[in-house]
Amino acid sequence: MTGRLAILLATLAVLSLFVGDATLALPDGLILWQLRMPRMLLSVLVGGGLGLSGAVLQGALRNPLADPGLLGITGTAGLGAVVAFYWGWATTFPPALVAGGLVGAGAGAAFLLAFAGRAASGPSLILAGVAVSAIASALLALALTLAPNPFALAEITFWLMGGLADRPLWQIGLAAPSILLGGVILLSLGRGLDALSLGEDTARSLGVPVTRTLRLAALGTALAVGTGAAVAGSIGFVGLVVPHLLRPWLGERPGALLPVAPLAGAALLLGADVLVRLAPLALPLSAAPPVGVLTALLGAPFLVAIARRSQP
Repeated sequence: MTGRLAILLATLAVLSLFVGDATLALPDGLILWQLRMPRMLLSVLVGGGLGLSGAVLQGALRNPLADPGLLGITGTAGLGAVVAFYWGWATTFPPALVAGGLVGAGAGAAFLLAFAGRAASGPSLILAGVAVSAIASALLALALTLAPNPFALAEITFWLMGGLADRPLWQIGLAAPSILLGGVILLSLGRGLDALSLGEDTARSLGVPVTRTLRLAALGTALAVGTGAAVAGSIGFVGLVVPHLLRPWLGERPGALLPVAPLAGAALLLGADVLVRLAPLALPLSAAPPVGVLTALLGAPFLVAIARRSQP
């Protein structure tokens, strides 16, 4: 399974270098290195972080509908980036966009763990995540309502849709260490997640530090997903879909999904990005839509299918 996903990911990565907005051709060197290569690398990093975070959260919370957005980290990362847009910091100091997203993700993780309490559990993290998401959504709506000018409003709105285009290499270089560190933390949780799938009391009886495992899951998600959201905006449903696509081949054990989930998430987001670039060839569109729009359109029916399948 891992080998086949690696081949698929490599194929999509090469294909993405040849695909432009409604075009399919070998680009010149400037377009290749300044536009398409950063876009491909960002797709791999963000998709891998989302896929891995979704697999970890569904295992840690024992909830098949859990995804990184459930904990509110994506919302607070987006809020931090929007603040950088709102006050004009991103214009005068471009790294402020990524820095704002990182600060927002860190604040979201801190609030999440504070709300969940000293002895965090799966239900307490879910409830805390709902609270953090609600606060982030309210503050985002306030920022949009009080946008200083129409240009700032349009820029913030477009960024919140989620996209991978026109992100320079230096932004990816800033985001990559945090995403990779978050991935390392999440990959280390396999044994604890396998024990948690039997219930928190059983996991404790097996010597698994449940609270520490849940806190590390929140921290890893903040780094991997929050940093990605700071650069690419809100890209939903990848973390939700990836574990469900893998379980028919790998089984229900959460630890078995972790090594493969980053590859699947990266391939899924990279494939979606190729599709949006080719969309103007088949649809009456003047430009390629943001990739976050496509993942939402594809993910919502998938969510309905999961809900129907879980009915008794």
